[in-house]
Amino acid sequence: MEADPAEDLDEEEQLARRHRKEKKELQAKIQGMKNAVPKNDKKRRKQLTEDVAKLEKEMEQKHREELEQLKLASKENEIDSIAVNISHLVIENQPPRISKAQKRREKKAALEKEREERIAEAEIENLSGARHVENEKLTEILAARELEMKQIPSDGHCMYRAIEDQLKTQDCTLTVAKLRSQTAEYMQSHRDDFLPFLTNPNTGDMYTPEEFGKYCDDIVNTAAWGGQLELRALSHILKTPIEIIQADSPPIVVGEEYPKKPLILVNRS
Repeated sequence: MEADPAEDLDEEEQLARRHRKEKKELQAKIQGMKNAVPKNDKKRRKQLTEDVAKLEKEMEQKHREELEQLKLASKENEIDSIAVNISHLVIENQPPRISKAQKRREKKAALEKEREERIAEAEIENLSGARHVENEKLTEILAARELEMKQIPSDGHCMYRAIEDQLKTQDCTLTVAKLRSQTAEYMQSHRDDFLPFLTNPNTGDMYTPEEFGKYCDDIVNTAAWGGQLELRALSHILKTPIEIIQADSPPIVVGEEYPKKPLILVNRS
């Protein structure tokens, strides 16, 4: 039996090879999408162009994040190796233990897998009839207000990325990480305003202080999706109204007490 040449490659080379394969598969998928839409159907061709750009952008971001994670894991492996070697010199015949770094990597990998599954589900739904109809409704609503929808990757950070993007036009340099950090800090310091709206999905009981603390920690340390509670906190932090446009319901505005021009987000089901 002949050896698989891929087995002789290091992890970074294997990752690069997989990325090239995924890019080829994406191009084949895009070509199939283009072939399915008549060239004289301008409306569908325009939507197709937006879908293709979104798919390419999200793949580029996914590949970049995977490469960064591989480099980070390599550094952590070097540190773990040194720690293990020292441990063997001091303590013999001890059962192997999972290091904290390994636990962090496993937790991070699980979260990343969950995030990628959500993105894949969102992509499938985006190409289905229901999502297409919703997009058309939203496009009409935005066009009536002379607005245009900007695609943001559905990666759990999308709400914060959308706000970050609009703040740039106001010369505000708050990043996604900073927005998440300030959101969690504000909610922690105004716990009584938010805690009554959070319930344990298994028991239906209001969150305990410990569960609320975990909820806020996840805002900072994971790609947890943001909702109206986080938007309420952000409106107070920025002292700016935030309007959420929906396809089948009237717009929702949080932070109406502030006189500034609102930030505008689009909510898709």
